Amino acid sequence: MLKTREIDMLHGTLWDKIILFALPLALTGFMQQLLNAADVAVLGQYVGKNAMAAVGNNTALIGLLVNLFMGLSLGANVVIAQNIGAEKFDRVHDAVHTAFLLALIVGVVLCGVAEILVNPVFEWLQVPAAVAPMAETYLRIYAFGLPVMGIYNFEAAIFRSRGDTQTPLIALTVASFLNIALNLIFVLKFNLGVEGVAWATVIANAVSALILFHGLRKAEGFIHLELSELKIEKSCLKETVRIGLPAGIQGMVFSLSNLLIQSAINALGPDAMAASAAAFTIEINVFCLTNGFGQAATTFVSQNYGAGNLPRCKDVTKVSLQINILLMFILSAAILYFAEPLVRFFNEDAEVIRLGVIRLWYIIAPEIISVIMEIISGSLRGYGISMAPAIITLVFVCGIRITWVFTVFAKIPTYAALMAVYGVSWFFTMVFLIIAYRFYIKNLKEIKI
Repeated sequence: MLKTREIDMLHGTLWDKIILFALPLALTGFMQQLLNAADVAVLGQYVGKNAMAAVGNNTALIGLLVNLFMGLSLGANVVIAQNIGAEKFDRVHDAVHTAFLLALIVGVVLCGVAEILVNPVFEWLQVPAAVAPMAETYLRIYAFGLPVMGIYNFEAAIFRSRGDTQTPLIALTVASFLNIALNLIFVLKFNLGVEGVAWATVIANAVSALILFHGLRKAEGFIHLELSELKIEKSCLKETVRIGLPAGIQGMVFSLSNLLIQSAINALGPDAMAASAAAFTIEINVFCLTNGFGQAATTFVSQNYGAGNLPRCKDVTKVSLQINILLMFILSAAILYFAEPLVRFFNEDAEVIRLGVIRLWYIIAPEIISVIMEIISGSLRGYGISMAPAIITLVFVCGIRITWVFTVFAKIPTYAALMAVYGVSWFFTMVFLIIAYRFYIKNLKEIKI
């Protein structure tokens, strides 16, 4: 069954294979976000905007923790894919078992860290008193699900490394529909509110991880998971961390800067918080398309770099950019045209809708810049170059956003002025990522896998 879902990344045309790889991956991201969207929508419609704001308040902090998983799992993806391309299947076997055990360890550690950080982070964010108790309840319960969420991400990375993006999509589709059903049951039947949607998300994540676990246990060949052979192989761990940790830091930098922005949003009141929660739920699904093609670039470049085919690696980057820019233009236009009814789906409050539409325009309109950032970063990681995009992101995304909040927003404390920082920080990050990409491409012969 699994073999029919694999994509041959080393031979034949690229555009069709990149689409076949990236679209299920984008849909997988969409399903992951559907879990959060279901929480926000159910709370916004049946509990109230303060409950909705409570979930939205946690988005950046949850992203901070989840992005570390995503980065490390991407490191595992690159290591496994490069060794598949190089036909070093013993190393693939070691990397698979190292990745699974690493996911479990990191998940448990982050669960503990999240529980410890709740109170100090909420104080720093200045969460309004009307929202804080519900926000804390949601985050503490959500933290219990971090180990299974981490395991899912690493399992999905293992499947992706050999060209299978459909199996993770199937697992998450099942989990997403389960989450929606449990949300409605826990909120409408048992009146559990924020607590109910949090537990629904944890249960759904556990189910998706179990489905992929079963798939790896049944898989044949070098990605087969054997529990008796679980161990940390030092060289695989070193390469996974070398590539994955900077990628995780890059994602965490985005979340850290978003935490600062969330603090500024909180200062504008519950309406701004609820509007951001609704708009973010929409825009993050748009980003799933960008991220899908970024991860496609990473995996295709990884396998072809492992096989020593540098011209095809460069073609991967070019084709991924062309397809993603075209699709993003179409999707962004549709989102902006239907911006008001999309925000209204989450909450009927007029001020929430007005602010939500403002956020969508400031973030969705320049999304094509984010496409270029993601493809360039993804391609560099495919070559095993992960530190450069992480540093550039740290300097220009985090640096510009911190400066903006304490200068521009301090002088013009409006929602629109705050939202404008996204496009500005993306633009400068994109410029320097392009410079870095050209430098490394020119010197690729000096870089070893």
